[in-house]
Parts: sequence; C-alpha cells; structure tokens
Amino acid sequence: MRRNTEKPSGTLPYTSFQMAKEVYADPEVTGKNRYKYFERPFLPFHQQMPLNVVFAVTKTEPYTFPTTSAKYPSIPSKCTVGTQTDYRDAEVQTDPYSPEYVVCQESIPELLTLATLTWGRGLPAGQAEVEMIERAREKRAWEATLPCLSDTSQFEKRRRMMNAMERKEWAFREQEIEKLQEIRLEVLKELLKKRDENQNEVNMKHLNAQWSKLQEAKEAKLAQIQHRHVSAIRKLVGKGKNIEGKLERRNIIKDYSDYASQVYGPLSRLGRFPDNNSEDFVVKNHYLNTYEGLVELESCLPDFVTQPRIRPPKPKVTTTKAGFLKRAARMEHELAEVHKAILDKKNKVLEPKKLLRFLQRKSLPQPRLPTPTLEMSSNEEEDIEMAVIYLQKLLRGRVVQNTMFEGKEKRLELIQELRTSHALQEDDRLLKKAEKQVTLALQRQRNLHEHKVSLVENHLAGLEGRVLADMFDFLSKELVRLQEERRIHAFAMLAERQRRMREAEESGRRQVEQRRLREEDQIFKEVVKVHQSTVTSYLEDIILNTEENTAEEQARAEIEKMAEEINDIAYEMESRRTQLQSEEIVAELVYSFLIPEVQKDFVKEKVRNAQQKHILAAHQIIHRHTEAMLKKNFVEQQQDEVSDTDQLLEEETQNDKNN
Repeated sequence: MRRNTEKPSGTLPYTSFQMAKEVYADPEVTGKNRYKYFERPFLPFHQQMPLNVVFAVTKTEPYTFPTTSAKYPSIPSKCTVGTQTDYRDAEVQTDPYSPEYVVCQESIPELLTLATLTWGRGLPAGQAEVEMIERAREKRAWEATLPCLSDTSQFEKRRRMMNAMERKEWAFREQEIEKLQEIRLEVLKELLKKRDENQNEVNMKHLNAQWSKLQEAKEAKLAQIQHRHVSAIRKLVGKGKNIEGKLERRNIIKDYSDYASQVYGPLSRLGRFPDNNSEDFVVKNHYLNTYEGLVELESCLPDFVTQPRIRPPKPKVTTTKAGFLKRAARMEHELAEVHKAILDKKNKVLEPKKLLRFLQRKSLPQPRLPTPTLEMSSNEEEDIEMAVIYLQKLLRGRVVQNTMFEGKEKRLELIQELRTSHALQEDDRLLKKAEKQVTLALQRQRNLHEHKVSLVENHLAGLEGRVLADMFDFLSKELVRLQEERRIHAFAMLAERQRRMREAEESGRRQVEQRRLREEDQIFKEVVKVHQSTVTSYLEDIILNTEENTAEEQARAEIEKMAEEINDIAYEMESRRTQLQSEEIVAELVYSFLIPEVQKDFVKEKVRNAQQKHILAAHQIIHRHTEAMLKKNFVEQQQDEVSDTDQLLEEETQNDKNN
C-alpha cells in the first residue's frame, strides 16, 4: 500500500517529521521542583563536593494584594520534601531521568525523531537502532531531493522516485521478514530438539523403571525356584537314606552324643523355636536385681574377694639384660626333654590283652547285590513298583525267619551248653553290678559337689565382673570427657584463628572496595566530560546541518525562480532558433552538466579524505589517553594489593607470636 507523502502547494519545504506545538508549563526551577536540578553523587566516604545548581531566569510578576475577606493565609494541600536515600544508585536506579524540553517554532531537531526509543526498549542503542537511525537519515535526505509538488512538469519524475523508494522499502521489509523467519525457525529447531531430548530422557526413565521391575521379578522368581530346589533336594536326600521305607526307632544315645542333632539345634522349619519362653529361665533374685541386695551380698563377702591382692611370682633369671635366653638355660631345657623321652621309652610296658567277658561271634555279612534302578514314567507305575518292593521285603523277611529257625534246630545242643556257662557266671555279674552301683553313687556325689562349687564361683565371678565393669565404664567416660574437652578447646582455637583471618580478609576487601569506588568516581567524571564534549560536537553538527539545509532551500528557491526566467527566455529563443543553433545549445548544456558534476565529486572526495585524517588523529589521541589512564590505574591497584597482603601477613605473624 502506497503512503501519501505529498503535501499541498504553498506550504513549507517537505519534511518527514512534523510535531504539534505544545505549551509547556512553568518548570518552577526556583520553586517546588528545585530539587530536580541538583546533582550530588552518593559516595560512601562522604566527600564534601560543591552543588551543581541550575537557576532559571528570574521573572518579574505584578504583586497581587490579598483580599480583605481572607482572615487566614491559605495552607497548601501538598508539600514536596527532598529525601536522601541510604542505598547506592545502582540498587535503586530504574529509568534514567529525562528533563523536559522546549522546541522552538519552525525547527525540528533530529533528536526528537528518536522519541519512541525508551530505556530498555531501544536504549542503550545497539546495532539495529544505529541501522534504523541511518535509514531514517537516508530517507530524509531522499525526501529532500524530491521535486516540489508545485512543479507539474516534474510530477512524473517524482512519481518514479517514489515508486523506486517504495520498492526499495518493500525489499528491505521482505529481508527483515526473512531474517525473523530464520530466527523463528532456529528457535523452533532448538525447541524441537529440546523436546526430543526430554522425550528421550522420559522414555529412558520409563525403560529403566520397567527393566528394574522385571529384574526384581526375575530375582524373586529365581529365589523361589532356588528355595523349591533346596526343599526338593532335601526331600530326595531324606528318601535316599531310607530307600526301602524301613521304620527306624529313635536312637536317643546317638542324638545326645551328636551335638549337630535336633536335640541341641532344632530346625525352625520343623516348628521348633529355641528362643520361645526364654524369659522363664531368667534368674530373678533379690540380691542380684536390687541395689540393697547387692550391698547386703557384698557385706557378706570377705576382704580378699572385694580387694584382691595378687602377688606375681618371681621368675627365674634365665634371660640376659637384652631379653635373650641364655645358652646354658637353653641347653639344660633340651637335655631335660631328651632324658624324659628316654625314660618314657624304657618304662613303657606292653599291656596284656583283656579276656572276653562274654562269648561273642562275629559273623561277616554277605555282600549285597547292587539295587537296580528304573525310571518311572507315571504315578501308577511308581505305585506298582512300591508294591513289588514291599512284597519283596515280606518274602525276604520270611526267608530270614526260616533260615534262623533252621539254624536254631541244627545248633540246639550248643545253645544249651551256652546257657549252662552263663548260669555259672551269675555271681560275677552280681558283684560287677554292685561295684557299678557304688561307682555311680560316688560319681553322682562328685557331680553334685562340683555343681555347687561352680554355682558359688559363678556368683563370685559375676560380682567381680560388675565391679570391674563399673570401674572401666567410669574410666572410659572420663577419657571421653577429657578428649571432648580437648577437642572443643582445639575447635575454639581454630574458630578464633579463622575469625581473625576473616577480619583481615574483610578489611582487605573493604580497602579494595573503597579503591574501586574512587576509580569508578574518576571514570564517571571522565565519562561525563566525554559526554559533554560529545553533546557539544553533536549540537554543532546539528546547527551546521540546519544551516546547510536552510542555504540549500534558499538556493533551490532562487534556482527555481531563475529556471522559470530561463524557461521563458528559452521558449522565446526556441521559437526563433535554427538547427545549427539547437546543436550548439545541446553541446553547451552537456558540457555545463558533466564538467561541474565531475568537479563536485572530486571536491567531495577531497573533503572526505581531509576529514578522515582529522578523525583518525582524534581517535588516536582519545585511545592513547584512555589506555595510559587504565594502565596507571591497574599499576596502582596492583601496588595497593601487594601492600595490603604484606600488611595482612605482618598482622598474622604478630597474632601468632602473641598466641
């Protein structure tokens, strides 16, 4: 869509920015708004600096006498009070202060074209803002070159120029749109990539969780299978021990002689828990559970029990001062061992063989044939096999009974003879039985006496253990208390030393902060100076540009006037000229247009080169001074840091010496 940038004839020269006239109120510099025109930096070391006050021009207003009806003076409803902040400027600064301004009539400063830029939205200016300002300047320069609307002969040229500029603006806008689209595509790619990464991470978490669940289920299943396997193996081993299914009586002697049997260590899987009802066997005694009972029991004990006196035996001196065994003692010990071995060998007597108390006959059992095994394919075959085995057992038992009966019938006379010999030994058996009973009675009395002695010794050992435990407990607690006290003292010393070190570091940081503040103040002053010089040069450039534009407008008006006069003369001459005169005029016009344009370009290039030299010289001077100042400040800062570290080291050494 084409913008209508044309203006009616008879107005001021064409400009791209027009501002409505505004009537500004009195700023009241010497009144209630006086505090706005003060400048006083807030410094932590309270330097007394003069105030920079800007006074307004005094105005003489006619004095108005108060009305007679007003008995009391009017009291203002609002009062403006100046405040002083306790914080740094960097902590409370929001938007920079922008003072009010007044624009003279018939003047449009270039700075007002940037009124749309505010702090945080275009300010401080970046590369995009600088490019926008340059484009606006080019647009204003182009608009200044447009032909005037009052000239109808230049209307076609104006239209072509405006069309070309419009196409150029549309091309620039398309480039900006393409750049924005590329940026959005990059952002979209990053977001998609991030989303894919997050989705992959979530998928990996789900897979890990599922894998962990499956692993736990697998481990539980393996544990269950292992448990069933152990149970089945245990059952098979039990069946293998008694494959024929014989019923065996319990051998009580074997159970009590084997300390790994069920009597001493019953299995919990069989329903036996040895710890059940263990409190029933706890000894509850008044003398052992109460303090009064212990005191009474202790009063009954002799002194040698509560106050033992141990006299260590005096060993024979068989070692040297260095702790080595003497050679003579070693030789004597070896000879004594050899002599004892010889005597034992000489006095060793062969024991005669004991006679048999009873006639015994050892029969060698016949070797048993290996039992064949058969794999069963079903429960019915297994039941048939067990029935066959049971029938075989019955037949074998009957065969053994028949064999025993036949042997008894064959050796009946020998059995009668053995019965008579046993009858003769009846008296000896009675005598042995009586001796056995006497021996058992003596053994029972000795066991009872040993039991009583062990009970007394157990009570005494318990009392001694309690006394020793109390004493050792007190000593261990005292040792822990002393160790804790020493550790707390060491912690206090370390904390005091750390506090001193932190105080020294804080003082060093405070000095560095003060030095940095002084440097920032100096830099701020230099920056203000640079800004002031920049503003001065900028205003000079604006004034010069304004003068050039005014001169250019006046020259254009004069040129247009002269052009009209020349056109009239040219029309009059054109009506009377010949072909030869026309060719001469064309040659003169070409010559007058080309040569001045070339000279003008040459002069412009020469002026630009001259200005470039001065600009480079100014840049070199500014950078040289700033680099020298920065190097000087850096050297001073390093010197101050070295002096501070030396001072801190001296203070630490003095504190260590004092401690």
